[in-house]
Order: sequence, then structure tokens, then C-alpha cells
Amino acid sequence: MSPTDISVEPRLSSLSHGGGCGCKIAPGLLSQILEGTSALPVPSQLMVGIETSDDAAVYRLNDQQALIATTDFFMPIVDDPHDFGRIAATNAISDVYAMGGQPIMALAIVGMPINVLSPATIGRILEGGAAVCRAAGIPIAGGHSIDSVEPIYGLVVMGLAHPSRIKRNADAQSGDALVLGKPLGVGVLSAALKKGALDAAGYERMMATTTKLNTAGPELAALSGVHALTDVTGFGLAGHALELARGARCDLQIEWSSVPLLSGVRALAAQGFVTGASGRNWSGYGAEVTLPPTFAAEDKALLSDPQTSGGLLVSCSPSSLDEVLAVFRRHGFEHAARIGSVTARNNKPTLAVSFTPPAGSA
Repeated sequence: MSPTDISVEPRLSSLSHGGGCGCKIAPGLLSQILEGTSALPVPSQLMVGIETSDDAAVYRLNDQQALIATTDFFMPIVDDPHDFGRIAATNAISDVYAMGGQPIMALAIVGMPINVLSPATIGRILEGGAAVCRAAGIPIAGGHSIDSVEPIYGLVVMGLAHPSRIKRNADAQSGDALVLGKPLGVGVLSAALKKGALDAAGYERMMATTTKLNTAGPELAALSGVHALTDVTGFGLAGHALELARGARCDLQIEWSSVPLLSGVRALAAQGFVTGASGRNWSGYGAEVTLPPTFAAEDKALLSDPQTSGGLLVSCSPSSLDEVLAVFRRHGFEHAARIGSVTARNNKPTLAVSFTPPAGSA
């Protein structure tokens, strides 16, 4: 193959056994793997570690600064190399925003089958990631690359925040409102794409949401009424909501009719375009979720649908709800909506889903 000839290369998504955040190890298996690691020594400066499965680690540098550190990488979710790089970089940077921080720099993680992909294709993946980092105002200051069987790309990202503005996923309070910043359905769209059933408009919607930086995070963290922040990624809305519930030892109530969905994904899910990760997610935590008796199979699939570069999930006081929604609107998140509430304290937190059909629906 010529160093610049990409015409004979296979589709990127055909080289990966799973794409995007759907590559995550299933939540039940991950819990087994990590069992016992919390017993490791922890310095007093470590504000956030692995104890609540939060989005990033946070280390207090001094009274004015806390360092946020995270890493995220995965296999291709799309076939266009530049788009793959953009999605992966946006997804990785999101974890800093989800802690309430401002990203300051990134390191690239690159694993590529160099006997299969040309330098031109690999370069386009890196260019896509660099374009997103420029949009976020940060440099890619280094990284590491290996020759691997499957293409892998992502970032280590570091950020800064005032220690008082770090927002964990474990600090929700009973009575809080839950707000979701982006619509669900990325996993469904990716499944349709892999099977050649996604039209151009669907692809455009998928790219628009997966490459939109969660820049509202630091401004949300500055609001005193915002108690907890996380982002919805590979474990789906139900999985990440349950992490929030467990950390706060509270129950959560989600009103499904209020949850924003990407256009067309419910119909695609009903046709069977669902990722394998959705089922693995449900196997890992479904026993902790209460659904209405008539809850449709496609809605259940969307509830556990793995989101790549998904939206921020905010737990805030009801009195600050309008302000939270206004912040999302200023940052261009027109689909942001209140989707539920945090309810009573509970040593065995659960997630309950209700569904009230919108007025006038059939």
C-alpha cells in the first residue's frame, strides 16, 4: 500500500470489535476487576479518587488550585478518520468539564495497526483530535503511540479548578432536580451506521452531539445550587445516574417522557439497531432499576444506551433550576431539560423510571 493511498483500506469501524464508549468493560465485570483497589494508600491531597467511580481524579495543589486528571480512549465509532479523532478528543475532554474544571493540556494515546492503515489515515485521526483541542483552547503537549491490532485513539487531559468548585458525582442532595444536557441515542445511531442503515441526516446529528464540547461545566460548577455533576457515557443514562445515586445514598426518579432523545433513535431502536453494550449494561445494573409495566423494549434499550461524548448530568436545588438551564442555553445546549429528581436517602439506592405520555399523544 502506498503511504498516502487510503482507497484500499478497510472501513475503520470494521477493524474494531466495538466502537466509542460502547467498548467499556461492562459495569458488573468492572466492579469485580476493581474490587480491593480502594484499599491502596491515598494521600490527603487527593480530593477525588476511585471510590465513587467519578469522572476524573482531583489533586489539591494549594488553597487556590486543584489539578484534574483523566484519560479516555476507544476504538472507532465512525469510518471517517478525522471525525473519529474529533469524537474521541471531545469525549476525553468532557471528564474535566464534568468535574467543574477548565482543561489546560492533553497528551495523545495512539494505538494503530500500522500494517493496515496508511500514515495519511492515522494522521487524519490525530488532526481531528488536534482540531477539538484547539477549539477547547489547549495544546496536545505529547503522548504515546504503539502498533496495535485495533485502532485506538484518545487523550490524557489535565485541567484546573478552585478546590471549592470541584463537583463530584457523589454530592447530590435529597430534593434536587436532575438536568440532562444532551439528548440520548448515540449508541443506537452508531449501531445503525455500522449496519449501513443510517442516512446522512442521522450521521450529521450524531456528529453534532458527539463533537460538542461540554463547556458549560465550569460555569455550572460556580453555581452554589449545583451539588453534583457527571457526564453520561458508556454505561448509559441509567448507569451513570445510579453512580450518582450510590455516591449520595439517595434514590433517583426519572420521568422518561422528559428525557431528550436524538431525532429518529426510538424508531431505530425498535427496528433492532441496539449495541451489545446496551444489553451488557442492563445485565450489570438492571436489578437496581424499577420500570413501569408497559415500558417499551426500545425505551429500555435507550435507557442503557452507551453514550459517546454524552451530556452533563446535573443535580441541583429546585431554586437554581432556571439558572442551570440558562447556563446550558448560553453554551448552545438547546435540548437540556429537567428529567427527574433526587428523592429520599437510602442505604441501597435505586433508580425508578416513570412514564407519563405527553398531552395529546396517542
